[in-house]
Amino acid sequence: MTQSMTNNKVHSAKRVGILGGGTAGATIAIRLAALGLETYVFEKNKSLIDGPPMCHLHAGGNLYREIPDEDCVALLKQCIDILRLYPHTIDVRPTVFAVPTRDEGLPEDLLPRLDILTDTYRELITQDVSNKVLGEPENYYQLYSHEQLIELSEREQVAVPTTVDEWMIPVAKYLDLNKVKYPLIVVQEYGWNIFRLAASAQLALASYEHAHVFTDTQVQQVMPVDCENCSNADHHVTKWRIDYQQAPHDKPNMKCDSATTSIEVDYLINACGFRTGIIDDMVGVKVTRMVEFKSSYITHWDNTGGQIPEIIVYGSRGTPEGMAQLTPYPGGYFQIHGMSKFITLFDDGLVASSKDSAQPELPHQYVHYIEDGWDKAPLQARSQQAIDYVAEFVPTFHSARTVGNALYGGQQIPGQDDTLRVADVSLYTNIRYARAENVKASSTLIASDQIVDELVELGLIERDTKENQNRYTHNWPYLTQNDSSAIDKVAHVLAEQRGFPSPMAGVNHSIPESA
Repeated sequence: MTQSMTNNKVHSAKRVGILGGGTAGATIAIRLAALGLETYVFEKNKSLIDGPPMCHLHAGGNLYREIPDEDCVALLKQCIDILRLYPHTIDVRPTVFAVPTRDEGLPEDLLPRLDILTDTYRELITQDVSNKVLGEPENYYQLYSHEQLIELSEREQVAVPTTVDEWMIPVAKYLDLNKVKYPLIVVQEYGWNIFRLAASAQLALASYEHAHVFTDTQVQQVMPVDCENCSNADHHVTKWRIDYQQAPHDKPNMKCDSATTSIEVDYLINACGFRTGIIDDMVGVKVTRMVEFKSSYITHWDNTGGQIPEIIVYGSRGTPEGMAQLTPYPGGYFQIHGMSKFITLFDDGLVASSKDSAQPELPHQYVHYIEDGWDKAPLQARSQQAIDYVAEFVPTFHSARTVGNALYGGQQIPGQDDTLRVADVSLYTNIRYARAENVKASSTLIASDQIVDELVELGLIERDTKENQNRYTHNWPYLTQNDSSAIDKVAHVLAEQRGFPSPMAGVNHSIPESA
């Protein structure tokens, strides 16, 4: 039996359907609901923004030596922009970048790019002083020599650092200073907490009467309703029908067997992350893309002596000496990425679409991990390998222990370049369809702007409204209704519901407190 929502009370506003409630879908929904559009979000999981393993605000893209400078500038601008939408999600602490002695690169190779980023940040502040969210531009990056680190290693560690020198004391004490080249580079790239991001999106959408969020919901099918010249390649669609099933509220963990419900929308947005190809196939769009399964691992380390910065040790991606990334959380918890195929990457984890389908097929094992959770034995093995990998550069990290948790998922990559780090959205005007293609979560607000421009051109909304201008001044209603403690409360609930240690939902230093 199919129930239709088309005979319900007629809304004066146009309807938009968003398939997927990850960072892209949720952010686009906030943007559109703020404009008064009836916005419907359909998410398969029990809550919004539940993966993949993000943890870092790429405010400059300095993790990626291989990408061009213009992509790094784009990442800086995107991160500052989205930080102002989600300020309570950020953990303010620097990131330390080290080039290991075994690496062919030199720290000096990165300095021209860092100067470009500093100048860009300074210009953004000149345009709008509210963009000064990463501290003073002259402090965007700093260099530390071997001599400076030796001197810092003899100082007493500070439990709660407030200066860059204080942040570098534990680095000087714990990092094997004989295995890295100098100078070390310290950049104001902050932590980005996925639990707080999910909480922020949940509270933001709850503040709009036009936002309708369906979690624990499976989209069965999308079909054109009003279609002209459907047999032609340049056909036009003016409405879409979404058929979906929502799990019973009294049995949320059961497979959905309820009646199918339908809704018609005036515009369709595909924000299904690594599953976007499934909807592309339904819509009839031919696309080339890749999907990569990646995982990071949660560990606990008691011997830090206080808060420490994020530590990045560069390496060649996909080799046994790939980049190591140690990301701190409150309570002694750490998230580890190791960009080798025995830690974060997988031999058969990168797959491509085919001529018959826009959806790349991940091996069943990884789909099982995404949908049902990791198997204990391989999770334990990879977590321990991650600890050992970090301990090569931070010897005392050998005392860290696994806690049986991982942050993981599938990441979509448009096209055929697996090094791509900047992408946003593809628009199909003739069929009123958009596909979010956000390799990095920071580009989701830019993607929503492009969709808004498209909706204006289609005559579905007006451009020159107060609500639209509020986006550019970052006047978001939920930020006046919810402070950091409100985000904190919801984030802790989400962390526990997802089986993660509760302290991981917190931050050591928030943006407002730092300001």
